[in-house]
Amino acid sequence: MKKKFRILSLVTVLMFMLAACGGGSNSAGGSDSGGSGNGEIEEITIKFSHVGYAGAPKTAGADKFKEILEEKSDGKITVEVYPAGQLYGDREELDALLANNVQIINPSMTKMVVYNPQFQILDIPFLFKTREGFFDFWDNGKGQELLGTLEDKGMVALAMWEGGFKQFVNDRNPITKPEDMEGLKFRIQAGDVLESQFKNLGADASVIPYNETYTALQTGVVDSTENILANIYSSKYQEVQKYLTISDHGRLDYPVLTNTTFWNSINDATKDVIMEAMAEATEFEREEAQKLADQYREELAQDMEVNELTDEEKEVFIEKLQPLYKEFEDIIGKEYMDAARES
Repeated sequence: MKKKFRILSLVTVLMFMLAACGGGSNSAGGSDSGGSGNGEIEEITIKFSHVGYAGAPKTAGADKFKEILEEKSDGKITVEVYPAGQLYGDREELDALLANNVQIINPSMTKMVVYNPQFQILDIPFLFKTREGFFDFWDNGKGQELLGTLEDKGMVALAMWEGGFKQFVNDRNPITKPEDMEGLKFRIQAGDVLESQFKNLGADASVIPYNETYTALQTGVVDSTENILANIYSSKYQEVQKYLTISDHGRLDYPVLTNTTFWNSINDATKDVIMEAMAEATEFEREEAQKLADQYREELAQDMEVNELTDEEKEVFIEKLQPLYKEFEDIIGKEYMDAARES
């Protein structure tokens, strides 16, 4: 019953988020509600493109969404899932979505920064304290406002799927205090917050493509990186790194997006069944992400020395990072950062 209540609550939240996005008219369907005007679920095909590989939570979530939606629609809706960048890589999929060449994608949130720099909030270190608070922020709190800013860019957020908290790995020493990071050379993905984070902690940072990171770590171009446990394990960083620090300092997560052209072309009955399926798939994906994170942590501990930052140790990092919080407060918005801290 508890799980059913959570799913029902998530459906309610998601439908509230999309109320302003889905009720308008669209000439393609010839009705006031968009699409077919008879209130029945329409016969459509949805292309769902993502870059996740087998074993990734987002891959399991996309497959579950297909299964649930096709069943709930009695086969009227067909979902074609294209994983591992089969259709589009992570640089091309946003353009493909806006062109309506695909109807759903779930990119890394960092890709949204080009549309709104406030999405850098996921990179702000030690801002989100708990997993539950993180989801409350996006499902019920100020995060809904941020996701809503994508609408005038031609995108509609259907849900937030989980990657997880980011951790530190390095090949030199355990990390328990900021001084342990001085002189380390970190691989990062592009981002002003990430560059500032490592600068304030006394480490160097180099932007290196994800698929080149293992070689960079192996050859000593860099000796450290940050990522979620699933990516650390699947990329086999344990083969070239000795130390894993469970820091939970940042987040890597995935908004599930459709485009306004598609969304405004379908009727309310079709929207409703899509959102019901998405809510159930989101619940499943998040559970899968947590299960895999626990599993990967145990398996990484077999090959790496693992330490976990205490709350007191995290506070030392937070104090050291005060200049970063002040630097990005105006860009992201104090009200959003405060809401994340309090979630």
